[in-house]
Amino acid sequence: MKTIGLLGGMSWESTLSYYRFINEAVKSKLGGLNSAKIILHSVNFADIEALQRTGDWHQCGQVLGEAAQGLELAGAQFIVICTNTMHKVFEQISQHTSLPVLHVADVVANALKAQNVECTALLGTRFTMQESFYIERLKSHGLSVIVPSEIEQEAVDSIIYQELCLGKIVPSSKAKYVEIINALAQRGAQGVILGCTEIGLLISQQDSVLPLFDTTYLHAQAVVNYAIKSS
Repeated sequence: MKTIGLLGGMSWESTLSYYRFINEAVKSKLGGLNSAKIILHSVNFADIEALQRTGDWHQCGQVLGEAAQGLELAGAQFIVICTNTMHKVFEQISQHTSLPVLHVADVVANALKAQNVECTALLGTRFTMQESFYIERLKSHGLSVIVPSEIEQEAVDSIIYQELCLGKIVPSSKAKYVEIINALAQRGAQGVILGCTEIGLLISQQDSVLPLFDTTYLHAQAVVNYAIKSS
C-alpha cells in the first residue's frame, strides 16, 4: 500500500470526512485491522481563505506547494488536495513535487461517465462555479456543465463559508440547496456534482431528485484504489 499525502484543513471538517472515507475503504478492501498509510499536512484555513478573498492565488499555490513538498520529504508517495476550490492552483502545487497529484475533477468525470451522465450541474464555491479551472477540466472529458444562476450561486457560496466550514448544519440551508437542485433539474441537468468538500455534510442522496456525485467520497475511493493497485 502506498503512503498517501493529504493536503487538508480546507476545512478541517471535510478533511475529517476524507480521513474516514479513506480508512473505511481500506478496511472494506483489505479487511482485518488494515488502515490507510497517511501523512497529513493540515493548513490554517483562515490564512487560505484570506488569500482567496483578496485574490492572491499565487500565494495560495505557494503555501500549498510547499506543503506538498513537505509531504514528499516526509515519505508520501502521491498527493491529494482535499478541497475542490484549491485545484485552481493545481499546476502550481504540482510544480513543487515530483509526486503524482490526483485531480478531483478527473475522478468525478469518470464517475459521471460510468453512470451515463452527459450533462451535469455543479455546486461549489463561487470560484469553482464561476471560473474555468474546474469546468473546463470536466468539459475536457466530454461533459456538459450547468451552474446555478448568479443569485443562487451567492446562496450556495454563502452557506459553504458562513455555515458548513464552521460546522453549522442549518435545515433552511438544506431546503435552499434542494430548491436549487430542483431548478437545475428543470434546466436539463442529469446529475449534480457536490463540488465543494463540505456540501456532503448538508445534502445526501435522499434529498435530491437527481443523482448526487459527492466529490469527497469519490476522491477518497479513487485515492484508495490508487494506493492499493499501484503498490
